[in-house]
This record gives sequence, structure tokens and C-alpha cells, in this order.
Amino acid sequence: MKRLFVLAACFCLVMTLPAFGMSEQPKKTPRGSSAKVGAEAPDFTLSDMNGESVSLSDYRGKVVFLNFWATWCPPCREEMPSMERLHETMGDKDFAILAVNVEKGGRQAVENFLNGSPYSFKILLDPQGSAQGAYRVYRFPETYLIDKDGKILQHFLGARNWSSVEFLKYLNDLIGK
Repeated sequence: MKRLFVLAACFCLVMTLPAFGMSEQPKKTPRGSSAKVGAEAPDFTLSDMNGESVSLSDYRGKVVFLNFWATWCPPCREEMPSMERLHETMGDKDFAILAVNVEKGGRQAVENFLNGSPYSFKILLDPQGSAQGAYRVYRFPETYLIDKDGKILQHFLGARNWSSVEFLKYLNDLIGK
């Protein structure tokens, strides 16, 4: 009888444990970007690696590839060579790459990362997260394609091969408009 009582108590305990887990409040997750496709791209001003101020609005009249990244992010590091190839291919056109690093200790982390792997596209530092906040970026890498008039055309999550034939054709068609 005692054994039956212990088994029944264990059974009840096992059956009630999931209910405790279900009573917890779900964790809040970011709602995604406030920068929506078709909307005006939020302007920002950040410092580049040379300490010079750079604003998104400085690039009006060009198609802008706006990429948010961090050195600790493996997919971010993985896509950088294809971004460099994209920059080299599109360099003489109305096109610009702005790679926004979001780390609090950004300059030193980026300098360490770039040591031996220099990239020629513009790297901006956002240690206070002002641009990151304006675009509500919480996943990395995250990329926006902005047209010549400052409107958001595309929003991409995750790493891509940015130098693919298809993407280059898309950009060339876009720049030609």
C-alpha cells in the first residue's frame, strides 16, 4: 500500500510540473525593425574608423547597402569577403556599402578584426547603438538596401553571398533606373 501511495504521489508530481512551466510569462522578444520596406530610411550620423562623421543622408543619390554586424558574430565575419567583392565590383557606380559595427568597444574590436583582413568599404562605429536602435536591429547580420531617394527597398536577415551574379544583376538594374 505504501508503495502504491509513493507511485501515485510521483505520478501526480510529474503531471503537475508542466503546469508550473506554462504559468510563466513568455519572454518578450523585439518586434523587429521600425525601418520598414517602402519607408524613408532613418538617418543617422556615426564615426568611421578614421574618426570622421558620416551620415546616411550623405549618400543620397546612391544606392546604399546598409549592413549591421559585430566581430563576435560568425555569420557576419563569413559574409564580409563577399561584401568586399561586391564593393570592388560596384565601386565605380552610384553605390555605397556602409557596414555598421554595433559593439560597445567597437573601434578596438574592429581594428583587431581588420588586422590582416582589411576591407575597403566604409565601416562605421555605433558603440551607443543609435543607428542600431533607429533600425531596431537585434539579430546579426542584418542588411538594408536603400534606394537613391532614401527609401528602404529590401531588408535581409542573415548572411548571404552578396557578390552572387543574381544580386549583382539586381543592383545594376536598380542603379540604372
